[in-house]
Amino acid sequence: MDNKSMKGWLYLLPAILFLGVFMVYPLIDVLIYSFEEGFNFASQDFFGVGLYNYQYILRDPYFLQAVKNTFILVIITVPVSTGLSLLISVGLASIKRLRKLFQTVYFLPYVTNTLAVGLVFMILFKKTEYSDGLVNTFIKLFGGGAVDFIEGPYWAKMLVLCLYTVWVVMPFKILILTSALASVKDDYYNAARVDGTSRLRMFTRITLPMISPTLFYLIITGFIGAFKAYSDAVALFGTDLNASGMNTIVGYVYDMLYGDSGGFPSYASAAAIILFIIVLTITCINLLIRRKHVHY
Repeated sequence: MDNKSMKGWLYLLPAILFLGVFMVYPLIDVLIYSFEEGFNFASQDFFGVGLYNYQYILRDPYFLQAVKNTFILVIITVPVSTGLSLLISVGLASIKRLRKLFQTVYFLPYVTNTLAVGLVFMILFKKTEYSDGLVNTFIKLFGGGAVDFIEGPYWAKMLVLCLYTVWVVMPFKILILTSALASVKDDYYNAARVDGTSRLRMFTRITLPMISPTLFYLIITGFIGAFKAYSDAVALFGTDLNASGMNTIVGYVYDMLYGDSGGFPSYASAAAIILFIIVLTITCINLLIRRKHVHY
């Protein structure tokens, strides 16, 4: 190994140590825990090694409900938030005056505390003995009946959770996409206008291919972020998510460790490994799709 290579490895050493201590080692540790049956934190012992932890959580109705909630959240919020962010970003890119002001306004929800936004959504949607909420007021104006979106039917609670998640993640996507659109050279659009190309064709043939790496990045991070959702549900439905039927996979892991059903690190580790496998699979599928639809 020459001096240049040695110098490069020395520069990388702090990052390698950091990743090894805080990412690789915990992942291996969790994998080991997931196979240890009846592991006890206090005594640091267990009574067997096998697949019982996985068999247990895959039969646990709370875990299955958490998986269902998480997948619904992912399937709805990722495409909706990305599509709306793209439309808003295109609109902002066409505005010359006050563009930075609008960008700041759209970015404000991202820097606002998650629980504070959750309280606002509760005020808008929750039905109480004193008020039906602002949303129900508008529903009644159009002849509909009041719906308890926070403690009512499952579809109503899931609707609020999806709306809340989209609202929270959109500002970051708008900021990134607006920057990506600004990096597309005007020469491409000028040449297309000379040929009489329509706006829609310019968008599909020029804009989308040029910003496809950014879109791919947002979709990948959007999937990962949606699979890790937990604070969103807590902000709307409180900490007892199993009772409300709105728990997520990450919430299930937390409950197994520290919640009312806490003290079962082996079950929590097994659930965490299953989540890791799901996210890894979705990421690999997206990487395969990238080869055909992402242009660098």
